Amino acid sequence: MDAIDRQLLDLLRRSARLSYAELARKVGLSAPAVHERVGKLESSGVIRGYHADVNPDSIDLGVTALIRVVHDTSVDIDELIENVRGLPEIESCYFLAGEESLLLKLRVGTIAELEHLVVQLGGTPGVANTRTTIALSTKWESRPRPL
Repeated sequence: MDAIDRQLLDLLRRSARLSYAELARKVGLSAPAVHERVGKLESSGVIRGYHADVNPDSIDLGVTALIRVVHDTSVDIDELIENVRGLPEIESCYFLAGEESLLLKLRVGTIAELEHLVVQLGGTPGVANTRTTIALSTKWESRPRPL
């Protein structure tokens, strides 16, 4: 990956809707050359996908919580990860060092839905213990760091 690829990634991380022509103008290449570079970044897995950044409140997902999970070692960690992957409310799963093995970021519509999910998670094979923190508000997230 060279400096132009990094420039393209910076531009796409800020706005994935930029056309190849506009990207080309900003990095000083032709549109076909940019198209080829972006295609290579996609096929190599550097670019994993494109998405719309939707306001969670507008789709009735106004409760954000972080749940730390202590792993019950009677179940393999990979099995635990697959068990929590099946819960659609969980947006992100991080493997941690320390007493807690996983940090789960999730969104639900109500505290009652969060309570239901916490109870469901507590009964999931591989979960020994959980600790939940509710976010009062989101100041920012998914802020791309300049390359």
